[in-house]
Amino acid sequence: MRLPTHQQRLITLEPSLAQTSPSNLNSGFDVFAVANLLEGAVTEDGSRFVDLVERSPVLLVFLRHAGCTFCREALADIAQSRTAIEADGNQIVLVYLGDRAEMDRVIRKYSVESLPRICDPGQHLYRAFGLKRGTLGQLVGPKVWLRAITAGWFGGHGVSRPAADSAQMPGVFWIDKGMIAGRFRHQSAADRPCYTEICKPAGKPTR
Repeated sequence: MRLPTHQQRLITLEPSLAQTSPSNLNSGFDVFAVANLLEGAVTEDGSRFVDLVERSPVLLVFLRHAGCTFCREALADIAQSRTAIEADGNQIVLVYLGDRAEMDRVIRKYSVESLPRICDPGQHLYRAFGLKRGTLGQLVGPKVWLRAITAGWFGGHGVSRPAADSAQMPGVFWIDKGMIAGRFRHQSAADRPCYTEICKPAGKPTR
């Protein structure tokens, strides 16, 4: 079966994938699943994700639940770096877990409500991109507690009860010319990526 052009591009994400069969991928995600899901993905304003990718590079940001201190910190970081990211021609797209009412409130708090959003309550996109539920150490380890105090209390981001899967890990992927050209995989919920570095051709993230 011949795949649409954007799906062919997704299957040539990086050299390691070209040497791996679709049924035995060791890159952390299933490129066929990613391509098929993105084909049907639609943002809340009705835009097809594949159309956004064809128009410009996309920084796809997978968030944790809206009550998470680090999710809120991430939105603050995105708001702060948005101008620089978009100045390079990138479109930021947020993916969240389905806690729509709470996420809408938090997104407005950080003034990023104009960014396209994809609601993924079944976590299908999270799974396709290899983003799993975190281990105990990734979610409540010493580093996480220390950072939670710093971000939640001193950073002013606070915390509230989760309205979605509190164990889901986040992640960031930069899609350029239909290919995943950069990514950041959180080793703990407390990791804080530099979004401007992820979407630089010469500055590939190390996660």
